[in-house]
Amino acid sequence: MAAKRYLKTWLEIEGQAVPLRLYMEKRRSVSYSITNAAVVLRVPRGIRKARLQELIDTARQQTIKYFQSHPEIRSLFIRKKYQPEDSLQVGQTTYQISIDLEDRKTDRIQIFGNQLLIILNEHLPEETRQNRIRKLLSRAVAADQLPAIQQRVLDLNEKYFGKSIQDVRLKYNHSNWGSCSSNDRINLSTRLLFAPDEVIDYVIIHELAHLIEMNHSPAFWKIVADIMPDYKRHIKWLKVHGGECDF
Repeated sequence: MAAKRYLKTWLEIEGQAVPLRLYMEKRRSVSYSITNAAVVLRVPRGIRKARLQELIDTARQQTIKYFQSHPEIRSLFIRKKYQPEDSLQVGQTTYQISIDLEDRKTDRIQIFGNQLLIILNEHLPEETRQNRIRKLLSRAVAADQLPAIQQRVLDLNEKYFGKSIQDVRLKYNHSNWGSCSSNDRINLSTRLLFAPDEVIDYVIIHELAHLIEMNHSPAFWKIVADIMPDYKRHIKWLKVHGGECDF
């Protein structure tokens, strides 16, 4: 069966373009929804142009209201825009950002203490430029914060688990906060660096518990609860505020 076709357009929200997928179908009613990739609007085929614009305007207002109550979804569409002289707060560290645009093909970032110098291709479109900046910042901050995070993992492991750990890695991941591989490697998302210390500790303990139970069985959650009885509070924090944790 062929995939349904839709018109790709945009909703301007907070100065950014939020993707809108417009389906014109054999239907009587109007349907609005939002996914992790786009706002979806389904309207009757043959609808009048003026009426269609009204529905698009309504979809925009619905999306603005939805973003207000779902910051984790808003963060997927509305991203921080970095200026030539800007700052980035990560935990207790404030990074000062400088952005230079040059006639060059490759991008790079240099770190001098808390100073981050980003050099970009001056010919890049603005949205592409912002995406490059986010990736470069994530990479540089991960390298700078990794020793402290590694020590934190080792300390919690020594205190509660005493297990063998092959490696601790810090890299950007939007699909989860952390993972534990079968070869005893702990992976943590750089997005976690924006969370409070106690929430970071929860995620680390969660992943270390997988060194004992590679599942989410009652036995696994008992291990977590024995170490951190209020762990559900930290899960709730991530659900409510996780969308704010990003570059």
